[in-house]
Amino acid sequence: MRRAKAVDAAAHPLMLAPQPIWSRSLKHLAYPLAGALALAALPAAAQTRYDPAAAFAPLTLPSAANTIRGANGLPGPGYWQNRADYQIHATLDPAVKQIRGTATITYTNNSPDRLDYLWLQLDQNLYRPGSRGAMASGRVPGGTTEGMVIEAVELLSGGKTIAVTPVISDTRMQVPLPAALPSHGKLSLRIRYHFTIPGEWGGRMAWGKAQGGEVYNIAQWYPRMAVYDDLRGWDPLPYLAQEFYLDYGDFDYWVTLPATMIVAGSGELQNPQDVLTATQRARLAKARTSDATVEVIAPGEIGTPASRPRQDGTLTWHFRMENSRDVAFAASSAFAWDAARMNLPGGKTGLAMSVYPAESQGRDKWGRSTEYLKHAVEEFSRRWYPYPWPNAVNVAGIATGMEYPGIVFDGIEDSGKELFWITAHEIGHSWFPMIVGFDERRDAWMDEGFNTFIDVYESDAFNHGEYGPKRDSEYAEGGGNPVDEILPILADPNAPPILSRADTVTEKYRHAVTYFKSALGLTLLREQILGPERFDPAFRRFIAAWAFKHPKPADFFRAIEDASGEDLSWWWRGWYLHNWTLDQAVTRISPARGGAGSLVTVENRDPMVMPATLRVTFADGSKRDIALPAETWIRKASTDVYVPGPQAVVRAEIDPDHKLPDRDRSNNVAR
Repeated sequence: MRRAKAVDAAAHPLMLAPQPIWSRSLKHLAYPLAGALALAALPAAAQTRYDPAAAFAPLTLPSAANTIRGANGLPGPGYWQNRADYQIHATLDPAVKQIRGTATITYTNNSPDRLDYLWLQLDQNLYRPGSRGAMASGRVPGGTTEGMVIEAVELLSGGKTIAVTPVISDTRMQVPLPAALPSHGKLSLRIRYHFTIPGEWGGRMAWGKAQGGEVYNIAQWYPRMAVYDDLRGWDPLPYLAQEFYLDYGDFDYWVTLPATMIVAGSGELQNPQDVLTATQRARLAKARTSDATVEVIAPGEIGTPASRPRQDGTLTWHFRMENSRDVAFAASSAFAWDAARMNLPGGKTGLAMSVYPAESQGRDKWGRSTEYLKHAVEEFSRRWYPYPWPNAVNVAGIATGMEYPGIVFDGIEDSGKELFWITAHEIGHSWFPMIVGFDERRDAWMDEGFNTFIDVYESDAFNHGEYGPKRDSEYAEGGGNPVDEILPILADPNAPPILSRADTVTEKYRHAVTYFKSALGLTLLREQILGPERFDPAFRRFIAAWAFKHPKPADFFRAIEDASGEDLSWWWRGWYLHNWTLDQAVTRISPARGGAGSLVTVENRDPMVMPATLRVTFADGSKRDIALPAETWIRKASTDVYVPGPQAVVRAEIDPDHKLPDRDRSNNVAR
């Protein structure tokens, strides 16, 4: 998600704690956080405050490795995950702005536990007056609704229907079971419900007006199963306007609405013969073989009688989405529609599609949306993991900057580089958290940061860097060198660590930490610490192993260490558990003993440590780069680097190419 409305919440509890939350049992991890953060403000001449015993202390990750989550960071032989399959029949009534539906959920308990009850998410209850999310935001709401009204909950068993009385608490619903669901058991649950669609103030889902008619962005539109996992059992955190944690399954859903409306939805349309004209079906068939964008409904055809099979009554659109954690859709009578083929690994293909109102058309606007979408999916598939679904859809609508499996919601007025960046970012969420099922509600830094990280390389790759380098609200918004842009965040004593519960990160720090710092951490890990030759295979291995599963932060840390052959405790601690600063210096050049060669003294002055490049210049003007691993400072803050050769070193500079987030570059050179 990029621009959805966020929640201002209380300061993170780590700001009050003297030690990182993961390590209070370890003596050497008790570096005072407030003191560490305050070092960012130290003048260049300050005494070194680096403590190698703290930086390189052993790090105990949460959730010990076991047969479920392996020591190598991959799913173990005992890994299990529950499953939820959905059949949803819904009607959208524009006259009253309401969704009315029936959801039948088949839930499979693959856990070793007996379940006495089920938990479901009722995210529409966020909009009720006095909801936890409303109170946490501290804002005057733009509007309220009655939330998701549950009309009936029934268990379907042995041909019988058993009515159940649920317990609803804010955005959660507990369904007690007459008999416990055994390990490896399965049950079906049928829920009848309705809700009023929020207006433009709805944030991630809403309705509003385009020039040619109303546009509906419909998400969080059915009761969704909460996750039961191996770490917490049921994990039904309330919806405070952070994002989601969901299990996987297959979805069949039917949407009935006025015949004049076009629907774009997650998954593949199952009944085009019922809802599209013969001309539109032929154009879609052409798009399946075309790398150039094909108009399915041209802007000039919007609202014309020929654009719909009929003008009166309703039509029902049927979509199917397999192996997904969610589905969403958009609907409008004001949509133009275009499409092009996506070329995927293994000779597979799919359709990139865009729907948008007439005012969004134009070569510098949504006329290139499908081109952007197609390239991003192809590039992410080539570089990281193949896109698994038949379609990818970009919607110009009312809810903007929001992602769901196979479909993303962006803005009617988006254009140029902003449209490219938001399109790449939102469809990039197909990989994180739609394929790799991160828990966004607790660990938003993983889905947002990982996605922003892959976006950096997509910006460089598209059309020979037409929109590169990436410099937007997600990454180095000031437009400069990212390692300089991050320095104010590292210097801010109130900035939360990356490893904070997502709901506690206030809006001031949401993009700076959850997106930018998290993404920059992966960029530094790839380019400065491990190198692409070690990082890329490790990252691909992690994605493939955890595709359609639920990894946690510790799994990622272990997976990267295992594949790269490195103990990266010093990096996880400084960048992720803390908001530590970096200051490396060259303090002296002196002759080596015996007169052969030179000694260059390098120093690590701040709590964080990183590998670096030392560039030395000899008396004859020649230069040499020397790689300094992080272990250069594993025992002491100051180290003499021996530079052999008959020529004396006359100049030495650490990080000469400006690749590291060094807070004080005035001490990087000695002569």
